[in-house]
Amino acid sequence: MGSTDEGSDADLVAAIGDGDALAFRALYDRHAAWLLIRLSHRCADPALVEEVVQDTFLAVWKGARRYRGQGEVPAWIWGIGVRRLIDRLRRTRPSTLREAPELHEPSAEELVLMGIEHGDLAAGLDRLSPELRAVLQATVLDGLTTREAARLLGIPSGTVKTRLMRARQQLREGLA
Repeated sequence: MGSTDEGSDADLVAAIGDGDALAFRALYDRHAAWLLIRLSHRCADPALVEEVVQDTFLAVWKGARRYRGQGEVPAWIWGIGVRRLIDRLRRTRPSTLREAPELHEPSAEELVLMGIEHGDLAAGLDRLSPELRAVLQATVLDGLTTREAARLLGIPSGTVKTRLMRARQQLREGLA
């Protein structure tokens, strides 16, 4: 691949699938900082967040060939990252709860995040198209503004608003 700094995210992922370490570095440089910040809003343990970011990019390296090109690459990376964080919270939570339950009571947000992958909400989210799911995740789960979500997903703000309205409607219908 020529200059990896100028390639699109999708081009970089395709090159990573072919084992291109420079493309991986370019993708990491573009996305690791925001992933670290966003995951830090979900978990107060900086060491755990840093491990999750590393795990996420390891998964990107290993799974680049499986990326289907549906949705935006940042949304794909975020999906991997948040699932890794949830998995880590699940694994670490029981031992820390036994040590000092009053210090490690999960927040409402942590409980919701851990529950997103199971139950009715997970099924409803799975039924959404990747485009609608990405907008819903960016705005509702990540707390981004419409403008921030538009920038992250590479789409106009009006498109974010329209997709968010459609996603909410489909979720309401699916959960009713």
